[in-house]
Amino acid sequence: MPESFDVAIIGAGPAGGSAAVHAAERGLSAVILEEHEVVGEPVHCGECLSQTAMDRMGWKFPSEVVSFPVKGVRTIFPNSESRLLTEPGVVLEKQKWEQFIVNKAQDKGAELRLGHRVKGLAREKGVWKIESSKGDVFGKVLMDGSGVQSVSNALLKLNKRFSAVVGIQYEMEDIPRDGWLDFYLWPHLAAQGYLWMIPKSDGRANVGLVTHDNNQAKACLNQFVAQMGWKDKPIVKTFGGLIPSSGAMEKTVSDGLLLIGDAAGFTSPLFEGGSQLGLMSGKLAALTAKEGLDASDVSAGFLKRYETKWKKEFPPYEKLIKGKNQLYSLTENELNEVARVLPREMGGTNYLDYFKIGINITVSNPQLWSRGVMRVFEAFKYSRSRFYGW
Repeated sequence: MPESFDVAIIGAGPAGGSAAVHAAERGLSAVILEEHEVVGEPVHCGECLSQTAMDRMGWKFPSEVVSFPVKGVRTIFPNSESRLLTEPGVVLEKQKWEQFIVNKAQDKGAELRLGHRVKGLAREKGVWKIESSKGDVFGKVLMDGSGVQSVSNALLKLNKRFSAVVGIQYEMEDIPRDGWLDFYLWPHLAAQGYLWMIPKSDGRANVGLVTHDNNQAKACLNQFVAQMGWKDKPIVKTFGGLIPSSGAMEKTVSDGLLLIGDAAGFTSPLFEGGSQLGLMSGKLAALTAKEGLDASDVSAGFLKRYETKWKKEFPPYEKLIKGKNQLYSLTENELNEVARVLPREMGGTNYLDYFKIGINITVSNPQLWSRGVMRVFEAFKYSRSRFYGW
């Protein structure tokens, strides 16, 4: 008989690794199919993770996966005014972090198969046949953590393709820092997006941008580097990729199938943080798979409880999307006007504070009210770490 698993997971990223850990902890046989020969490579993201995320998962990370501790997020507006969101976290050595999670899954009994690029999916008699470049694997429940390209969406046409933005960054050396994640709202360089400087150990930093203007992304990044006075700083490598930007997929379950992480569209829409969402979606998927297998029912109807779980746990995507769209519609002068009335420290700001700020803005500039500035504030609120922002 062909080898079969309770759970087959596509992708060894944060979502897939988390799913494998939690499935194995609950006594399920699990296998991870990773298309690359090394877990965590190539790196695609900015590599940030909040302390909230680490506390939420309850995992102690070894020192080698942490590159640099940070105080929180500093947002820099077009006029160079900045506002702080103090909430501690770390910048990771992302590939080592993902390897740590997968090693944890293996320690608990999950299997890892490298170089297994999935080419076909078929479900027969309640079991998935996963055709890979190194042979077939069978699983009662399939979890798709394959990222923005989403193998299940490509092969099964489960959802329409979601909107995505391009992220590109350099790892650079000798970049000045003072312990903050710096995010720049500078529309002239990042159309409907933002730029960043994310500090790492040994003077390194990820310097990049997210933008809807794919054709000009690298040119704008180079202009940013020059404007910051870093043109002569060494570039270690260039990396990045597509990032889901339109919120969760319409369908994240089907018969015997659960979408997790980026494959489900789980990134925080404003600043595109996805690691914390990936970790939790993997856990929620494993819990749901265990419930279904125990009940001998992994139909789409039963697995719908996964959607109930993540919708209760994650922030309201529709509000984040509306707020993001309103933010990106503001001119640089309007962004500066918003910055003018925001408190220097945003960490303790609640909704009532935002409402008072909104009133102050509309008194001085009534047009901003009609421009949806309150939705912008709501998007900022739901981009904090406790709402899975990073």
